[in-house]
Amino acid sequence: MLDKLSFKNQLKNLVSLTENQSYLLAVSGGADSMVLLQLFSDLEYTQNENCSNIQVAHINYKLRGEDSESDQKVVQDFCEKRNIKFHLYKVSEKDHQPENSIQLWARNLRYRFFKDIQEKENLDFLVTAHHLNDQLETFIINLSKASGINGLSGIPANDNHILRPLLHFTKEEIYAFAAENNIEFREDLSNKKSDYLRNKIRNEITPKLLETNEHFLENFKKSLSYLNQTKDFVQKQIQAIENNISLFNKEHKILSKERLNLESDFVKFEILKKYGFNQQEEIHKIFKAETGSSFFSKDYQLIINRDELIFVYKTDEKEITDEILLIENFDISKNQITINIEDTIESIDGINKSFKWHFDADKLQFPLRLRKHENGDEFHPSGFLGKKKVSKFFRDEKLSILARQKIWILADRNNSVLGIIPFRQDRRYASDEETKNVLKIFNEK
Repeated sequence: MLDKLSFKNQLKNLVSLTENQSYLLAVSGGADSMVLLQLFSDLEYTQNENCSNIQVAHINYKLRGEDSESDQKVVQDFCEKRNIKFHLYKVSEKDHQPENSIQLWARNLRYRFFKDIQEKENLDFLVTAHHLNDQLETFIINLSKASGINGLSGIPANDNHILRPLLHFTKEEIYAFAAENNIEFREDLSNKKSDYLRNKIRNEITPKLLETNEHFLENFKKSLSYLNQTKDFVQKQIQAIENNISLFNKEHKILSKERLNLESDFVKFEILKKYGFNQQEEIHKIFKAETGSSFFSKDYQLIINRDELIFVYKTDEKEITDEILLIENFDISKNQITINIEDTIESIDGINKSFKWHFDADKLQFPLRLRKHENGDEFHPSGFLGKKKVSKFFRDEKLSILARQKIWILADRNNSVLGIIPFRQDRRYASDEETKNVLKIFNEK
């Protein structure tokens, strides 16, 4: 049964209630959100001079004419009577309402609005009025999508500072509370239409399910609890497996490809999903890929290196430097110019090796720059006969894919490779006994 005490207890299960916490309530004007607003405004934690611990956000989508205006008025009037700060967003032409996918468009719009308010007002939590019937509808939708245990576990009651304290209460209990406490609310008659999947489930499927058993929703709530406990157990086991096959270094997460491949498809999916790789077809390609292959998710680059899966967190592209000007020109009046690489770049990306190169400046095409490896690069390494592709040089040096990405190439105006820092310079440009103008480039550890 929904009452003030049971609501307060549910809220306390989600968050430690204090006078310092602040909440943004998403209120549409319907029974569930108006009951939520009434319950929150009656909490002793919000009973200060201006109810400043809670604020309200309302979206007027202008989809239902005068009804939309009436929805807004109900919410706004309540807030004015209780001195609750009211935030309104009225949809306009600039919001580009689509002909299809209205629900997705509306959801994205309102959560963007909520986020903007939270940031501006520095509010701790967003609170929505989802209830147990919403849980059932979501369960059925996710069941039809084969979403697995995560989808079947339902809407989380506390997720990333979004609170849903009514999830344990039924729609019937919410309407009963509204009637008992004379709470004014608005009915959205468009919900009676079965033109959307959720409405179809709500209007046609859920009533038939509830007819099968008078305790259906109560039993469903218990089943969700069992599913969530199962999910927590499975996640702990998945984490234990990941820890067991992990090869760590200081900068990146590395997993054993061979050992992960021995696990079930479910385990592979759950582990790789954490890094943004959640498509079965792509996961299959990852385990078939050869050394040197790369895959990209929103936040990670996955590099295949022999028996390793290397996950590299993608930094802000603005911070990535692929080219550095080293020297614009050579002043022949000085006869010798010395450049310490460490004066130009803070480190040589973890390659701990000293070098000292002497070039015949008259053989160089200035300006000189540092850049990363490009396909087709080749040079004539000192100490060897003939030329060699840079990619083969990397293989001969047994450099990992990750290490190769960190190597700097010294190149001239024509993009010719003058050396691979810090391994070897191109012998064609090295100084000799006839050299008059010397360019010395070095790094000393």
